[in-house]
Amino acid sequence: MKRIFFYVLPFLFSGVACVNQQKTVQDIESAVETGVPKRELVDLSHSYSHETVYWVTSEEFKLDTVFKGQTDKGFYYCANNFSTAEHGGTHIDAPIHFAENGQSVDEIPLKRLIGQAIKIDVSERALSNPDYQIQIDDLTAWENRENTKIPDGSIVLLETGFSQYYPDKIKYMGTDERGEDAVKKLHFPGLSEEAAKWLVEERTINAIGIDTPSIDYGQSEYFESHVILLSEDIPAFENLTNLNKLPDNGFEVVALPMKIKNGSGAPLRIVAIVHR
Repeated sequence: MKRIFFYVLPFLFSGVACVNQQKTVQDIESAVETGVPKRELVDLSHSYSHETVYWVTSEEFKLDTVFKGQTDKGFYYCANNFSTAEHGGTHIDAPIHFAENGQSVDEIPLKRLIGQAIKIDVSERALSNPDYQIQIDDLTAWENRENTKIPDGSIVLLETGFSQYYPDKIKYMGTDERGEDAVKKLHFPGLSEEAAKWLVEERTINAIGIDTPSIDYGQSEYFESHVILLSEDIPAFENLTNLNKLPDNGFEVVALPMKIKNGSGAPLRIVAIVHR
C-alpha cells in the first residue's frame, strides 16, 4: 500500500503545479485586462563629464584614465581616477552647507531622500525671465489646481524649464566665465526668500529640488532660501533634469548622494518612479 502511495505522490504534485501555473497565467492576463498601472523610472540626473556645469568658483570635474585596454595577461581592463567639487552637476546641498550645526551628507536621514514627491511647474514665467523668483502664489496655485495642500513629508521639485539649456553655460547660468568676478553675471531662476519661509512655516516638506544651478536665483547675494531651508535640515537638490517628464503629483523620488563623511554636498543620482 505504501509503495502505491509513493508512486501516486509525484503525479499529485505535478497536478498541483499545473493548476498553480495555470492560475498564475490567469492572474497575469487578468492584470493586463484590468489595466494595472505600469511603473516608469525617470532619471533626473545629468551625467558627469568635461561638460558638467559647476558654480563659477568651484573646481570642475576631471576624469583621468589609469588603464584602458588589453592587459599582458590577455583580459580587458579599464579604470579611472576622478576629482570633483562637492557642488556641481546634479548634486545635493546638505544642511551644513549653510547651517553651522546642520547635518552633513552622511547624516541626512534616508526618509528625507526617498518618498512621495510633487512637481511645481513655473516654466512659463521662468523662461521669460531668467531672474524669476518663485513666489508663494506659484506654490498655492499648485494646491488650487490639485485641490490639496502640499502633502506633509513631500519632496518638492521645482521646474523652471532651464534644464533644456544644459550644458550651455551662457544660456543655463548667464555666463561661461570663471572666478569671483563671474558671480555677478549669473542669471537663472530660483526660489524667493518669501516662498522658502512659507514652505518652512506653513508646510512640512522633506526635501526640495530645482532644475537650475542653485535653489537661490542667480543674482542672490545672501542666499536667503539656502539659509532658511538648510537651517531646518531640508536638503536641496540642484541641477536636475527631465522634470518635464513628471506629472504634477503622485510619484516617488529616490535621491541617493555619494555618502561623503562631513560633506557639505555630493554628486547625486536621483530617480523618479512614476505610475502610468
